Amino acid sequence: MLPSQALLPTVVFALTALQTLASDTFRAAVYEHAVILPDPTQEPVSPSDALALMNKNMDVLEGAIKEAARQGAHIIVTPEDGIYGWRFTRESIYPYLEDIPDPVVNWIPCTDPSRFGPAPVQERLSCMARNNSIYVAANIGDKKPCDSSDPSCPRDGRYQYNTDVVFDAQGKLVARYHKYNLFEGESQFNYPKEPEAVTFETPFGKFGIFTCFDILFYEPAVVLVSKMQVDTVLFPTAWMNVLPFLTAVQFHSAWAMGMRVNLLSANTHNTSMAMTGSGIYAPAGARTYSYNMKTEDGHLLIAELDAHPRLSPASPPAVSWNSYALSVERFSQNDHEFTGIVFEDPFTFTELTKPGGNLTVCQKDLCCHLSYKMAEKRADEVYVLGAFDGLHVIEGQYYLQICTLLKCPSTNLSMCGQPVETAQTEFEMFSLSGTFGTSYVFPEVLYSRIQLAPGEFQVLNDGRLINRNTTSKPVLSVTLFGRWYEKD
Repeated sequence: MLPSQALLPTVVFALTALQTLASDTFRAAVYEHAVILPDPTQEPVSPSDALALMNKNMDVLEGAIKEAARQGAHIIVTPEDGIYGWRFTRESIYPYLEDIPDPVVNWIPCTDPSRFGPAPVQERLSCMARNNSIYVAANIGDKKPCDSSDPSCPRDGRYQYNTDVVFDAQGKLVARYHKYNLFEGESQFNYPKEPEAVTFETPFGKFGIFTCFDILFYEPAVVLVSKMQVDTVLFPTAWMNVLPFLTAVQFHSAWAMGMRVNLLSANTHNTSMAMTGSGIYAPAGARTYSYNMKTEDGHLLIAELDAHPRLSPASPPAVSWNSYALSVERFSQNDHEFTGIVFEDPFTFTELTKPGGNLTVCQKDLCCHLSYKMAEKRADEVYVLGAFDGLHVIEGQYYLQICTLLKCPSTNLSMCGQPVETAQTEFEMFSLSGTFGTSYVFPEVLYSRIQLAPGEFQVLNDGRLINRNTTSKPVLSVTLFGRWYEKD
């Protein structure tokens, strides 16, 4: 045994080495994958046929992982359903599932593949990470046996979970997350008994992970950021775009800005189901993103991020979302107020009838204030200021407060709130704010042809969303999307 004096230099050297390994920035990658789908069937296929399909998808993912590593990425996120697709019943998905252990077991499937029974998918993902020295996040299915002593045990004697896994650069399993908020139609999976807040440490920050529909709810999404204080969230998703507010790149970018955290969003790609839109998002806006409804190709995105965004000089300051809106008198309300429907929610709208001015529209406790100036008031395009304060009950139940400057699909006001992808009107100035009852507000500007506007707008400390440039690109929407979790 070495004397304590001899140990001291060794400890100092070890601490110095760890500090050297730690980094202020890192390179992140996401891959939007055009998933090879199984044939629709009500009957389970053989395990070998299931593995053959999964290997076809993993062949594609492996190519993306190798390329990401070649370009210096430290971590890559792949999509929800990216390995076996969808179109399953509870019975037919079973051959695709593996038993995924708790990461506390300290397991590298690549070097010890049979430790927990057959696990060819975990083995291959682990080897992809290990052979390319990169963290790999993927979405697969977990199966857990149960028996009659468990009153919640399904009749077939097993739980089945939509599951994310993360392997570190040595191939070790470092995270396992069971999706808590299942989307409608995911009847092949069980709900976990309790929500999980899954985190793991890396040399480039503290990470959390959740899946797709989870992002709209307090648990686990807000818990990870607000209570667990993660720096970066990994987000495998199979997101079906819904304009005007729930397009993937639009909402995911807004969420990252509102939560002041990095978000690595990897979507599946299937244009027939309106699935596209992946990105690498930071608190100050998108670092890179892709939205492609024209081709069926996959797409790799890579960008540099701050490892600790809250400590970065580029991180925007904290916002008091209702400070300005509560401090001013209502702007003028014209005679053009009417009700319109957005995704089954009844909005109160008021038309922008002039090329510039100040408007207020209210619904319940939410008043939305807009100051604006158009570069030109076009006769063939109509814009409205809208407010919604209520419980959304379609495809889930969650309470929203939304203020939006929105382009209508046509000059027919009854169409306002319906999806629209193109616009011609540019704004020289806009300032949008609202009397929000929640501190969870997600800001974003969406330009014509589903383009984001990183760096072209900012949120002031008092809650105003304003433009930075005197002339914008044609605007589809300027939105403050509020989530009042306590009212769900």
